[in-house]
Amino acid sequence: MPSDHPVPALPDVTPAAWREANRRLLAKALGEWCFEDMLHAVETGDGGYRVDLSSGTTYAFDATPGAFGWLQVDPRSITHTATGMLGNEVAEPAWDALQFLLEAASTLGSDPSTIATYFTELSATLAVDAARMTHGGDTVARIRSLGHTELECHMTGHNLLVANKGRIGFSATDVRRYAPESAQPVRLQWLAVHRGLAEFRGTSELSERDVLARELDEETRARFTSVLDGAGADPDGYVWTPVHPWQWDNAVQILHAADVAQRRIIPLGDSTDAYLPGQSIRTMANVSVPERYDVKLPLKILNTLVWRGIPPHCTMGAPVVTQWLRGLLDADPFLSDECRTVFLGEVASVTVRHPYLSKLDDAPYQHLETLGCIWRESVSARKDPDEHVRTFASLLHVDSVGDSFVAELVRASGLDPQDWLRRLFDTLLVPLLHVLYRYGITFNPHGQNTLIGYDENHIPVRLYLKDFVDDVCVSFTDVPERGPEPDGHDHVLPRKHPSIIRQHVMDQVFVGHFRYLAPLCAAQLGFPEKSFWQLVRETVLDFHQRFPELTARFAEYDLLTPEIPRYGLNRDRIVVTRYTDRALRHALYPNGTHPNPLAAG
Repeated sequence: MPSDHPVPALPDVTPAAWREANRRLLAKALGEWCFEDMLHAVETGDGGYRVDLSSGTTYAFDATPGAFGWLQVDPRSITHTATGMLGNEVAEPAWDALQFLLEAASTLGSDPSTIATYFTELSATLAVDAARMTHGGDTVARIRSLGHTELECHMTGHNLLVANKGRIGFSATDVRRYAPESAQPVRLQWLAVHRGLAEFRGTSELSERDVLARELDEETRARFTSVLDGAGADPDGYVWTPVHPWQWDNAVQILHAADVAQRRIIPLGDSTDAYLPGQSIRTMANVSVPERYDVKLPLKILNTLVWRGIPPHCTMGAPVVTQWLRGLLDADPFLSDECRTVFLGEVASVTVRHPYLSKLDDAPYQHLETLGCIWRESVSARKDPDEHVRTFASLLHVDSVGDSFVAELVRASGLDPQDWLRRLFDTLLVPLLHVLYRYGITFNPHGQNTLIGYDENHIPVRLYLKDFVDDVCVSFTDVPERGPEPDGHDHVLPRKHPSIIRQHVMDQVFVGHFRYLAPLCAAQLGFPEKSFWQLVRETVLDFHQRFPELTARFAEYDLLTPEIPRYGLNRDRIVVTRYTDRALRHALYPNGTHPNPLAAG
């Protein structure tokens, strides 16, 4: 697609940056794969550990034990030992993460096809990390002033996953054009899709015309209408939808070639507005008119465990789930008035089912989720004028000189670290606990789905939540407070056992973020890890004391249990699921347990 912004040249990556990126990813792989019980670390004394591989090599390293049984590996301490040509063991400093993957393959219990494909994901991740290191980047002091959308372009990906920027399907040029770290504005392509293929849905207050009037100025709507008139098509016979330019070029024109040829899909032209991608890549924020909706669009790329399409049941169900949650939660005075929690609604959608492949039983889902969109309320449309809104994940960001974003915000606030953290825990956890205990509902509150609103002094004040449909789960137990639920002919709310509902909070907040945030606060704020976890526990207990009428629910969704199930995302990719082309996204299954730092004692 012609662009107003030329693709930047391939960045020069220095050998030193490549080695450093590898060294850090090797340390992460050792820590995470031992954490998920894919590898076994043997303690050697004085903070030392070793991992013996069935390939005959040993990796030794220093590590600091952390919460949930995690080892925080020192990247500079890693050594590699192998038997030399003369039969003697030769130890040398280790830095090559790709070589480590190949040497660990048989120990991990995977197959050559999986290892080769995962190698691609790992190499792609390293390429981005090394380029970032080569060119430095803004300090945490500088990014503190950025808005939500611009800040997203400085983040470095999912914490739990080792290969967190795999993006299989993107070329190197695609990464430089469309990945968030490239920060290249994108103009979306718009299509008219015949109503025999497409269906619009919106919340009760939003019509199809309302959405188009909000998203497209009058001149652009007239331009698009003239395209349809010129094609001899009835404008009212088509649903208009944006499509990512990469998707249009690489998926839609190929899989929907019959529809394009027969004028069931008609390209209308580019958007006037420019957009920037968030960390999920497929969700685009409008930077020309920030108050307009964010747009979630399918991309036929494999990234962080799944193909990044949008299932038709999600586009169909998004507005009704939003309508239901708003009616339920906005009417709760504790959430709406005291906590001032913001639910960024998925207010409208377009669903396009493939006219042929949708009739094929067990067709792989990557081919069925290629076209459609979800419009979501933007942060800019909901925040206060002096409010700073940042993803929860941004607190874990560390700049090129080693300074953490969380320490920068604490310093800027003027508060003592303990006071600031208590404000953070109250802001983040109390609304999540209330929704969990009161309604038996959980979100998928990982670092990109949960956002923190800060006042002008960078003190946490309220929580923003997004990504509802398919990520909102309800307990299958009877919860009168939920009232009538929106399931009708289509099942749009996954129902799960209370222990699984609880696990969403445990895994995404405590295991997925606090596990990393605690040592950062210890190292850069002087706030001990033990005190960190005690403060989290006190936040939970204070909530229990305030709402004694929910005592039975505290036991049902027990966050203070001594052990929690272990769900390994890296293990799922490399050992369990691998790269099988499945008809459906799969559920994770537990593999052992973790000790819970929130338990008493």
